[in-house]
Amino acid sequence: MTTLSFQLAGHGPVTFDIDNLIIAGWTGRDVAMVEHHIAELEAIGVARPKSVPTFYRVAAALLSSDAAIEVPGLDSSGEAEFVLFSTEYGLLVGIGSDHTDRKVESYGVTVSKQMCGKPVGDTLWRYADVAGHWDQLQMRSWRERAGVPALYQDGPVTRMLSPEDLILRYTGQATLPVGSAMFCGTQPIIGEMGHGDAFELELYDPALQRCLQHRYAVQTLPVEG
Repeated sequence: MTTLSFQLAGHGPVTFDIDNLIIAGWTGRDVAMVEHHIAELEAIGVARPKSVPTFYRVAAALLSSDAAIEVPGLDSSGEAEFVLFSTEYGLLVGIGSDHTDRKVESYGVTVSKQMCGKPVGDTLWRYADVAGHWDQLQMRSWRERAGVPALYQDGPVTRMLSPEDLILRYTGQATLPVGSAMFCGTQPIIGEMGHGDAFELELYDPALQRCLQHRYAVQTLPVEG
């Protein structure tokens, strides 16, 4: 279990516990787009998934809204995902990064998901406030190298299965158990996948003219063997 504190838009500070962290993979609505992302990862040695989508359980303690994470070496990278939090305040949505060790991913996806912290932004929205226009939301990320940011991902949330569909596929019910957080899948990257000195994430709501944003630095630790 981990205890997290956020700003809930329209409400103020909230604190709640998460004891079940799920990383949903291969969540694309478009079968061809899912195949494209599978091919991207196959190119760096990652085996094809056994099922689509796949739900990976990882330690809740990996969640953090800190401004930096520490990772071993230069083999990891981030990716923007919308994140669902089932809490006593209701179902909330945030922006996060399923930061993953790509070298480990090539021989064990489940293990790779456990290797790195999972950054999340420190502000959340009520899902009920965006559910009616969910398909208008846009998600982007930028990767920074040598102080220069470059667009890394860009596209609508409609590329991923809807929150309701993902919850139903994971639980077999219409609700996600309170105390759960779910990363909900990502977009294809622009250019080559790989390490960045920092990643910036954004979930943009054009209907309400607001953004969820988070930037985190990647601090590399030496690999001694």
